[in-house]
Amino acid sequence: MSVHHHTKNITLKRLQAMKSQAEKIACLTAYDASFAALLDDAGVDVVLVGDSLGMVIQGRESTVSVTMDDMIYHSQCVSSAIRHAFIIADMPFMTYTSVEQALDNATDLIQLGGVQMVKLEASIRQVSIVKELSECGVAVCAHLGLRPQYIHKLGGDSLQGNDEKSSEDLLRSAEHLQTAGADMLLLECIPDTLARRITDNSSIPVIGIGAGSDCDGQILVLQDVLGITPGMTPKFAKNFLADTHDIRSAIVAYVDAVKSSSFPLKS
Repeated sequence: MSVHHHTKNITLKRLQAMKSQAEKIACLTAYDASFAALLDDAGVDVVLVGDSLGMVIQGRESTVSVTMDDMIYHSQCVSSAIRHAFIIADMPFMTYTSVEQALDNATDLIQLGGVQMVKLEASIRQVSIVKELSECGVAVCAHLGLRPQYIHKLGGDSLQGNDEKSSEDLLRSAEHLQTAGADMLLLECIPDTLARRITDNSSIPVIGIGAGSDCDGQILVLQDVLGITPGMTPKFAKNFLADTHDIRSAIVAYVDAVKSSSFPLKS
């Protein structure tokens, strides 16, 4: 089992180079300093302080109750322990409904939280917000496909983009968001073939979760990788602790599996 020690810090430029060299990008969530240090040491390229903390840390049913204060606090915990990995934080529910609000909240996540990029759940509607953030020097990851903050509107977690109209909408959104200045895309729960098209059409790194094996990288929720998620685990997740003897080995196994393209399995 190999350990991918980072000799230098992962930057956006490095992630871009990984895409162009077809080197897979291994990403995981973290919400505290102890796990953040462990992920960093195990060679995780990108650490996401996810609003998934609503479920896995706070025990809520969805992400919608997570506040900016929660995100800043957990971002501070994570960023204090990271030496090499690239750090992204989620903009929580209803914190980027206007350009001004998005700029204020992104500023707090970067200045107070210590993160390098913000992630927002996006569609065509967010293009002007992404453009303004980008022009003000904020690195943005646009999250497309299944958007957990829309849970009450969607009525549940289901595959997105699985008919012609919605897949064309997603392709168009990905294109417009990239043109507006997004530096990364995250695709959640969309068909593998659509994820491949978006990845091939994008000059920026595309990270997948439940979106097949052809994205430039993969992300999972840390608790899913360790098999300790309360309640239902998504079917695209894998418990890496089941075949290893400790948490660190499980994280290294996940990184190895992403790097070698053995996770996720090709459908």
